[in-house]
Amino acid sequence: MNEIIEKSIRASIATKQAVLADAGFLEKIEQAALLLTNTFRQGGKALFCGNGGSAADAQHIAAELSGRFYTDRPPLYAEALHVNSSYMTAVANDYGYDHVFARMVEAAGRPGDVLVAISTSGNSVSILNAIEKARAQGMAVIGLTGETGGRMTGLCAVLLNVPSGDTPRIQESHILIGHILCEIVEKEIFS
Repeated sequence: MNEIIEKSIRASIATKQAVLADAGFLEKIEQAALLLTNTFRQGGKALFCGNGGSAADAQHIAAELSGRFYTDRPPLYAEALHVNSSYMTAVANDYGYDHVFARMVEAAGRPGDVLVAISTSGNSVSILNAIEKARAQGMAVIGLTGETGGRMTGLCAVLLNVPSGDTPRIQESHILIGHILCEIVEKEIFS
């Protein structure tokens, strides 16, 4: 059991060290933070989508922005698109699950807003459809994926493709990146 614990911790650290050692990746985190900051400064909003653990990450990061992160300050409009269970089940039933995020992007997204699309594989059809809809509506897209970027490659203004193929390690890095984005946005807008 101890071997599993140590192996997991070492793998998580190694993934984060790979992110830290990649100057280009750190620059992409900064680009994503500036994109979010400028969006909020101009009265726009950030919509988040993901499936499974990535849905939890989407909701977590949106909550940090719309609630608070480090400081008491006015809320920012950030929302995870999966939190209305009646909407999700109705659209999944009537149109198919692949359309649940795209329809909400169509309803809530406006030019100048940002979609933060999270998929460890980069190949989730529901996420890809949301990205297509966001782009068609004049929204910028920040993608968080694993190493290859999958089919999300080339579809995002900023693609943060964590250098790992291991889903838990990717998700651990996604939440770290999300926290960094929240800290930068909060500092840039409210300090």
